[in-house]
Amino acid sequence: MKPDHLKAFWGNHIRVQVDQENLDFVQAKDIAKEKAKAFADDPMLLSWYNGKNGEYYPRVECGRSDKPVWIVFAESRGADMAVDINEGEYIFLYLSLV
Repeated sequence: MKPDHLKAFWGNHIRVQVDQENLDFVQAKDIAKEKAKAFADDPMLLSWYNGKNGEYYPRVECGRSDKPVWIVFAESRGADMAVDINEGEYIFLYLSLV
C-alpha cells in the first residue's frame, strides 16, 4: 500500500526512510516509537499497518468508510501523528501524550 489513505489524516506526518534490507515489524515499531517521541513525551500507539503482508491492527469493523478501518479507529480515538516507514512499508498511528 502506498500511503495514499494518509493524505486525509489531519495529524503530523513523519516520514522515515530506513535503509535496512530485512527490516521487520518489531524493528520498524521501535524506530517509529523513537521518532514519535521527538514530538511527544509518551506517544500511545493506537493502530498500525504492515505493508509487507497487508496485516493491520486493530482488526475491527468501524462501519463503512473510504478509509481503512485501522485509520478510522485511530482517528476516532484522537490519533494526531502518523509515522510512515519506507513509503507505506509500515505505518504507525499515535496519540500524543504529555
